[in-house]
Order: sequence, then structure tokens, then C-alpha cells
Amino acid sequence: MGKTSDLTAVQKTIIDTLHKEGKTQKVIAKEAGCSQSSVSKHINRQAKGRKKCGRKKCTSSRDNRTLQRIVTTNPFKNVGEIHKEWTAAGVSASRTTTRRLMKDMGFRCRIPCVKPLLNKKQRKKRLAWAKDKKDWTDAEWSKVMFSDESKFCISFGNQGPRVWRKSGEAQNPRCMRSSVKFPPSVMVWGAMSSAGVGPLCFLKSRVNAAVYQEVLEHFMLPAADQLYGDADFTFQQDLAPAHSAKTTSTWFKDHGIPVLDWPANSPDLNPIENLWGIVKRRMQYARPNNAEELKTTIRATWALITPEQCHRLIESMPRRITAVIEAKGAPTKY
Repeated sequence: MGKTSDLTAVQKTIIDTLHKEGKTQKVIAKEAGCSQSSVSKHINRQAKGRKKCGRKKCTSSRDNRTLQRIVTTNPFKNVGEIHKEWTAAGVSASRTTTRRLMKDMGFRCRIPCVKPLLNKKQRKKRLAWAKDKKDWTDAEWSKVMFSDESKFCISFGNQGPRVWRKSGEAQNPRCMRSSVKFPPSVMVWGAMSSAGVGPLCFLKSRVNAAVYQEVLEHFMLPAADQLYGDADFTFQQDLAPAHSAKTTSTWFKDHGIPVLDWPANSPDLNPIENLWGIVKRRMQYARPNNAEELKTTIRATWALITPEQCHRLIESMPRRITAVIEAKGAPTKY
């Protein structure tokens, strides 16, 4: 007859059943085929549970609430800063304890989501635009050529400060960084539709209206021929100064190309933003040594984008619009 830990699952079931029936421990031991002390220990353990062991905690519940309040109030502080503020409140704990407790509370150190800074007027226009387009079908969106510029750097490692947040808090405004749409030094222009991607244009200077019209002439028109052939299409662009210039509008009219009306500061509505993200994630382990090697890597990665990927992104437009309506014009997760 062994110890309690040696009891089989069948013996434990017999003990529990007979104990509920009110049998004595002597009878139970005989029926289960074990010692009476084993029966006693098993019954007591089931009633009280295993006693916790280990070193006594060095912080109280009040101390832990203080730590949680510090992290919630200042989620962009690093562990050292949080630990310093916590110990300044009279708590005696190590930095390791601080990190462990933060993890136990559900906080994880993550790269914060970046969303555009929208004022009330912009949110109102986004909401109106979304309501106007909410009944568009996939077939209608497939006739739109989406375009955008994106900046690529040789190093993708520096992604800014991190934030302490819990699961499900990625879109919590408290855990997000704001970005303001202003193209300082754009490097790459690209276009896509549900049929695939067009050729890339590497920009050598600051984009003004004249430079942008050259991009349209030598890269957008070939992309349209490649993606649509002789079929009609609508061109999408954001409201950057070069895009909304009068001479650019005249260029589109002269070429008979309709332009989709677009709300300001709305990268979350543009599926090509997700395409840039795919390209950059695929390039995160690339180590180009100079600008020319970087361009070569971008071209090679861009060429791997499939029409199926583009089609799935275009199909997300109704969901993006629904999300904007539900958010009442505020930035969404896209």
C-alpha cells in the first residue's frame, strides 16, 4: 500500500464515491485496496486543497494596484522608469519583480499602432464618404486603381518607443501613437488593383505637381494598360498637395481619367497601405548596404505580390467602410 500520490485514478474515484455515500475510512480503504491513511490524506486534500508553498510575496495587493495604476497612466514608460516611480511610492521590490508582476497583470511590451490624427471636421467627412460608398459592390471596387507613396529605409529596426498594454488593447487610444499625414521625403510610388500591381517609381526629389504628373505619365498610364487594358477605371489618390493641385486636376481631365473622391488622412481606407506593409515585412531580414541595393530588394519583393493578394485586399473595402461607419469617422484597425 503506497502513499497518496501512488493512488490510481480508479482508487481515487472509489474513495470519492464511497466518501460521498458516508462510508467510513476503514471501509473505503478495504474497498479501494489501499491504506486508511492514504484515504484520509486524499479526502483532506480534496476538501482543503494543496497548501501553497514558496516564499512569501514581497508586495501587497495595494502595492500591486499602485503598479497597475502607474502602467495604465504611463503606458509608454520603460520598465526602469516604471520601477523607479513604483519604488518612489514606498514599495520595496526589485526590477525583476516589477517586470514579473506587470506580466502577471497581463501587460505586454508591444510596438504601438500608429493612427492619423483626425480633427472633428475630418471625421465628419470620413463618415459621410463611408456612408456614400457603403453600397458599392466588389465589382465596382475592382474598377478602382489605388495608389500611394511610401518611404523605405535601409534599416527597418527602429520602430520608435514601445507601449505596455494588455491583450485586446491594440486599438485603445491610450495605447496608440498619433501620426500626422505630411509627405516630407517620399521615395517610392506604386499602384494596385484587384488584378495585381503596377510598376514602381523611385522618386529622386521632393514631389511637387510637375514631378507627380511625370509619374502619372510614365508609370500610372502603363500600369492602367497593364491592369485594365482598354476597360474603364477610376484612379484613387490621397489629398497630398501635389495630388490636389489644379494642374494635376487638369492633367486628369485632359486624359479623361476620373478620380475617386477621397477623405483626408485616411490611410486605413486604402488597401495599398496593407500592401506596403506586406512588402516591408518580407524585407525585414534583408540587409541592403546602399540605396541601389535597397531599390533592387524592393523591386524583387514587389514582384512577388500576387493578383490573389491584391484581390483579397480589394475585397476588404466593404469591411473597411463598415468599420469607419461604426467608429463614426474615427481611425480604424485597418
